[in-house]
Amino acid sequence: MANVTFHQDPVTLVGKEVKVGDKAPDFKVLSNDLNSVSLGDYDGKVKLISVVPSIDTGVCAEQTKRFNDEADKIGNVKVLTVSMDLPFAQKRWVNKHEINSLDTLSDHRDANFGQNYGVLIEELRLLARSIFVVDSNNNITYVEYVSEVSNHPDYDAALDAAKKAE
Repeated sequence: MANVTFHQDPVTLVGKEVKVGDKAPDFKVLSNDLNSVSLGDYDGKVKLISVVPSIDTGVCAEQTKRFNDEADKIGNVKVLTVSMDLPFAQKRWVNKHEINSLDTLSDHRDANFGQNYGVLIEELRLLARSIFVVDSNNNITYVEYVSEVSNHPDYDAALDAAKKAE
């Protein structure tokens, strides 16, 4: 399992670690309008899944804005941001920051995404910062579990992986 810290304190990640070459686990999350969303809703597209603990905090906001700004430049790639924030809070944040090139999805109800992708922080019931690129056949082609939750991911590596995925 990935070794992850939150403000330098070790945390326990719940679920199975996802690795390059794995079939992407399905998930059930909520859209900002409270509809259920799963991996199947994005069939046939490359997915860059950006996972953040809480969208309304500094690094998480920067990460979401960065991927929103890059989303239209990376071809047939759908960018998703998943957090434990309530859908209402996500919608309010998205509208305030004019985020229009990615989908924000909430895992608050069941922590299904967090458990299926091994990013649920047991001690905090938040998601560990991570990036997953899933190709159009739902195979994992890139994974980054950020070792310190308060640090930024490797944006360039994630974007390059998304551009190369088919």
